Amino acid sequence: MHIGCHVSIARRLPAGRQGIQNAPKNGHDLGCEVIQIFTRAPQGGKAPILTDEICEKFKVQSSKFKIKEVYIHTPYYINFASANNRIRYGSVSVVRDELERGNLLGAKYVMTHLGTAKELGQKEAIKKTIEMLKKSLDGYGGTTKLILENSAGAGEIIGDDLKELKVIIDGVNSPAIAGICLDTQHSFASGYDWRDFEKTLEKVDLDIGIENIKLIHANDSQTECGSNKDRHEHIGAGKIGLDAFKNIVAFAKEHNIDMLLETEHPGVEDDIRLLKELRDKK
Repeated sequence: MHIGCHVSIARRLPAGRQGIQNAPKNGHDLGCEVIQIFTRAPQGGKAPILTDEICEKFKVQSSKFKIKEVYIHTPYYINFASANNRIRYGSVSVVRDELERGNLLGAKYVMTHLGTAKELGQKEAIKKTIEMLKKSLDGYGGTTKLILENSAGAGEIIGDDLKELKVIIDGVNSPAIAGICLDTQHSFASGYDWRDFEKTLEKVDLDIGIENIKLIHANDSQTECGSNKDRHEHIGAGKIGLDAFKNIVAFAKEHNIDMLLETEHPGVEDDIRLLKELRDKK
């Protein structure tokens, strides 16, 4: 298993660090073995064109800086369960486009949140999410696969209960969905207490199946278990704690699941170093 973090490609970075083509070096400089990126502004706007030159440079840089895998996060505004057709079908279009862009860049997975059940109610929202995901994947044959990320649960967000993600994956029933990205902080905030590791792992296995965990977002939590608040903290500095992360890293290593940090910069370098030490400990 490999360890890395979310890497910025934003225009606010110094010259020479901006743009997708520079993400592998940016990640390497932080100590990454794998990286996560946005391929477009996460809050909205037109996606930058991925030219052949940009894609080739990205792949060359990934090889040069020994980046083992690339993961793409969809924008934050995805909502398959919106009552607004424009938002739903816009989400369908963006997720499909991100998969196609992932293919161009050689990404392993595109991960996405699913939206909120607030407008339609839980039962109808799940049904609509399955319908919209099927539309996103209709006719898709690329090598980059989609994974669904669990949520912290604030505002009736879909996927705080891993059983919901299992229902959606089974309902879509597509080889283009590989499984889930398990966020440790989101799961902790929605009631999965990693401090009681064995019991929680049993619950996770029952709710989603260990085999469906394809990636882990490794984030400690600023808030207590069951808070339903999305508040990341540096590893060992939050409510989950270092002892729990020793077990989480050992689990990821045993099952060869990559881990990505989404903690604040600066400071993420120390988190990467710490997770590597836990992984490599005899």
